[in-house]
Parts: sequence; C-alpha cells; structure tokens
Amino acid sequence: MRVLVLDDAELNNLLMMEALRPIPDCAPQDFTRPAEALAFAEAHAHDLGVVLTDYDMPGMNGIAFIEAIRALPKLAHVPIVMVTSIEERRLRREALEAGATDFLNKPFDPVEVRARVANLLALSRAYRQQQDHASILEREVAAAVATVEAREREIITLLMRAAEHRDTDTGNHIARVAAYVALTAEALGYAPDECRQISLASTMHDVGKIAVPDAILLKPGSLTSAERDVMERHAERGQRILESSTSPIVRLAAEIAGTHHERWDGTGYPHGIRGEAIPLSGRIVAVADVFDALTTERPYKSAWAPEAARAYLLEKCGTHFDARVVEAFLSRWDQIVRQVMPPASAAA
Repeated sequence: MRVLVLDDAELNNLLMMEALRPIPDCAPQDFTRPAEALAFAEAHAHDLGVVLTDYDMPGMNGIAFIEAIRALPKLAHVPIVMVTSIEERRLRREALEAGATDFLNKPFDPVEVRARVANLLALSRAYRQQQDHASILEREVAAAVATVEAREREIITLLMRAAEHRDTDTGNHIARVAAYVALTAEALGYAPDECRQISLASTMHDVGKIAVPDAILLKPGSLTSAERDVMERHAERGQRILESSTSPIVRLAAEIAGTHHERWDGTGYPHGIRGEAIPLSGRIVAVADVFDALTTERPYKSAWAPEAARAYLLEKCGTHFDARVVEAFLSRWDQIVRQVMPPASAAA
C-alpha cells in the first residue's frame, strides 16, 4: 500500500523514506508541497494506506492539510500521523479534532516509525477488507431482495389473472387503475419506489370479488338491495384474504382492498370511516377506481367521456373523494387521458 509523506524540508523526507522502506508491502512517496500531496492522495485514494504530515509548513499547515484529506470522501478513514517537534497540548487537540490518528515526535526514531506505520497499514488493510466484504454482502442482499420482489410480483400477477377468468374486463381495469394510482402518488410526492409499491398493491383492490357469485358479478342490469349487499362485502373479504401476509406490498394491498370504497364524508363501506381516518392509499385508489369505472363501458352502462368523469370527480370533492387526491389526479390529466381505453376496446 502507498504511504504519503509530507514535509517542506527535503532532509526530513529523505530520513522518513529511509525509515519506511524496510516495511513489507509499503510504497512511500514524499512531497514538500501540500497541494501536490493532496492531488496525489485524491488520485490514489484506492490504495493509500497511511498519511504522514508535518505541522509547520508554508501556505497550508498540517491541520489544514488533515482537514483537506478528511474532506475527500474516499479518505475519511485513512490513518493520518502528524510528525512534529511541537508538543503543545492545544496543537495536538486541534489535530485530533481535524482527524489526526496518531503523532510522532521530531526527531523521530526509525524503529518507532516502522512499528507505528506497519500497525496502521494493517488497520487500513483490515478496514478495506471489511468494506469490500460489506459491499459484497450488500450486492448479495440486493440480489436476494430483487429475486423475492420478482417472485412476489409474479404471484400477484397470477392471482389477478385468476380474476380475469371471471370478469373479462378485470385485467384491463386493474392495469388502468394501477397506472392512475402511480401517477396520482407521484403527484402527491411519493418516492419512485413508493409509487411502484402502491401501484402494484392497487392491482389487488378487488380481489374480494372472487367470493361474489357470477350471477351478481356479471349481472347486466341493476343489482337488487340484497345483491348489492353481497357485492359490497367484497371489500372486507379482500382485506381478510390479504391482511395475514407478512409482505409489505400485500399488507398495503389489504389496506387498499378494505378502504377504497370508503367515502370522505363517512357514507362509504365497509366501515363508514371518514376523512383522514381513511388511509391515503385507499383514498388514492378510490379516485382511480371510480374514474376508470365511469370511463369504461360495462354491461349495464355506456362509457363516459373523460371530461364528464373529470367533472364528476370535482363535483364529489369533499363528499365522496379527498379533494387533495383529486387535485393530484387531475394534475396529471394529459397522462391520465392517454390511459383511457376507447369504449370498443374496453368492451372487448
């Protein structure tokens, strides 16, 4: 490993270089100008093991040099030894506060120099090995997490495909809702990873419908009061299906499934909760779900024009919907409209 030696007196550098050369795997390099030494340190940060610096130098003293070294991201932990004939406690305290690791007194003992530098080089090697090991572990953990997340997405996709076999529009519906949810979450300030999570979780918002009989789920006309009661149970059933999972995404999906039919004024179902008591995830999906229901053709209704659906959302702010969520949804209007499928495609 490299050892940087900085002293404005060439004779001191010569003596120090002679003291260091017997150390195995040690490549010392000396400098008399702090600026040149600093440039060398930055260029060789990957294999710089120890820095030895004088204190009393023109232009930049040893403490300023130590601070400059510590300001380099890759050299925050390299051992730095101050070599000085000044033994003031104040000076040594300042040097330690600046980032000095150890001190050597002038005139120095070559045997002591070799012992201390050899020990510090060993510490540098150990630290770098630890960092390399930590980097390997970090990559392995990231790969494992990616694998788990990919499998989780696959399972969710397969589960949602099961729903498509019962309702021919369900697959298209959940894809559009997921797109609307991602856009709205982004507008609300969600981080990119959070947008992906809530978008994926939203695909399970109607999973409880697997418990709804086909005669009700696929009925072309209006539902009776009893049939509507059965249909409305899908929200709570979906929540129960998903809430026992240990997966954060599936637990978020459980929250969405159980709350996306709640209304801001408390007149929704299944629990009749209102306002901020409704999780934000449920409030986001409520807007996306209703908008998609309005703008797509169903057996019992024609598709609304996007502008008509927009007017409905605005009309229902503060009663059905959270006005802040509607505002965020509409702030992505151009992208929203591009997601709306033509009625002929939606009915296919």
